[in-house]
Amino acid sequence: MFFTLDVLRARKGDCLMLHYGPEDDPRLILIDGGPSNVYKPHLKPRIEQVHEARGLDEKDPLPVDVVMVSHVDDDHIKGILDLTKEQRGKNPPLRLEVTSLWHNSFDDLLNTKPGELMVETASLGGGAAGGGGTFDSGTVLASIGKSALADDVEDEEKMHAYEVLSSIPQGRTLRDDAKALGWKLNHKFKGKLILASKASKPVTLDGLKVTVVGPLQPELLALQKEHDKWLKAQKKKKSSEAALAAFSDESISNLSSIVVLVELKGKSILLTGDARGDKTLDGLKLTGILGKSGKRHVNILKVPHHGSDNNMETSFFKKVTADHYVFSGDGEHGNPERNTLQMLLDARGADTDYTIHLTYPIEEIDKGRKADWNKEQAKEKKRKKKNPKVEVRENWSPAKHGLASFFAKNPKLKVEIVDEKKPHLIDLLEPLTL
Repeated sequence: MFFTLDVLRARKGDCLMLHYGPEDDPRLILIDGGPSNVYKPHLKPRIEQVHEARGLDEKDPLPVDVVMVSHVDDDHIKGILDLTKEQRGKNPPLRLEVTSLWHNSFDDLLNTKPGELMVETASLGGGAAGGGGTFDSGTVLASIGKSALADDVEDEEKMHAYEVLSSIPQGRTLRDDAKALGWKLNHKFKGKLILASKASKPVTLDGLKVTVVGPLQPELLALQKEHDKWLKAQKKKKSSEAALAAFSDESISNLSSIVVLVELKGKSILLTGDARGDKTLDGLKLTGILGKSGKRHVNILKVPHHGSDNNMETSFFKKVTADHYVFSGDGEHGNPERNTLQMLLDARGADTDYTIHLTYPIEEIDKGRKADWNKEQAKEKKRKKKNPKVEVRENWSPAKHGLASFFAKNPKLKVEIVDEKKPHLIDLLEPLTL
């Protein structure tokens, strides 16, 4: 019996494959596809390897139980859109036989009509989204202009809001592609939203138990009401900056991530997307997974939001422990953050019987993190000229801020790096040889 998480390089995003089931009938789930330039160099070749290892004829499709896209952000959805675009072509080099797409499109989450979101998104980018179809989040950003971004979007929160709003149409495109390809939408959930509530029960996939931990139903209802007010307000506003300010609440991304606990033969994996740690804990409590102890051990934890310290607290790592921690990120946006790794270390204390999995070499991650640090420092200096109260971070120090020095100071920590030339498999049952 297989139960293996297959971790792929995905630049700043997530891209995972879950293999499970008996040797004579192995099953497969694809989880997120990363941003641009992930599908062709990483995901597609891995799918081809699995197809070949299964001994399938060249013309036979590869069966896939579920393609799960945790949320609308470009660094999770774009690689899957690249896949669906290829699948919809006249002669795809490798055909997939996908049973279902698990995904909550943004307009469904907010209980609005697709057109309503398209119009408001287009207004942010001067009409960039008005034509519909697939495009990168960079499309809207580019239409706003680099100079405007430098002046008006100086902090990570607002930049992320722009990215989320500009990627809204991608969710609709994915839904349209899935329908054209015959993929059933949220088939284990009667085609409705995938969310966590007191009344929700686990679903099964050929013996695999799946419990939805997020997004949370009560907060989605609150978000829907908030968004209805926002849509009405836009009719009275003229500037994209005003529209952004009205809808840059952090709940945009945090509340949309599908979070699931998957279990098989006494082993478990918690897949968190970009959900906030505290919201994931709320979902674990709501579904009874934490239990009376208020804690839960899983075999694998996909660390939320690429290890961003904005999403995590030490208390989360104390309440949810794991044998394997997967940090997906290449240093862009500063992720994975050294602070988050320190939280994990503080939570586990003297116990170092776990493995940290990084999707890129430590030196490469630090290079990206340093570049991001310097970029944010430059923005802070610029803002300080207008407002003396703005704090400017200190200069980058490899010893204080680098991951290399962190691991050098903690040599007992076990670290594994995803190799781009061979599969990175975390086996929980029988070893997978794909």
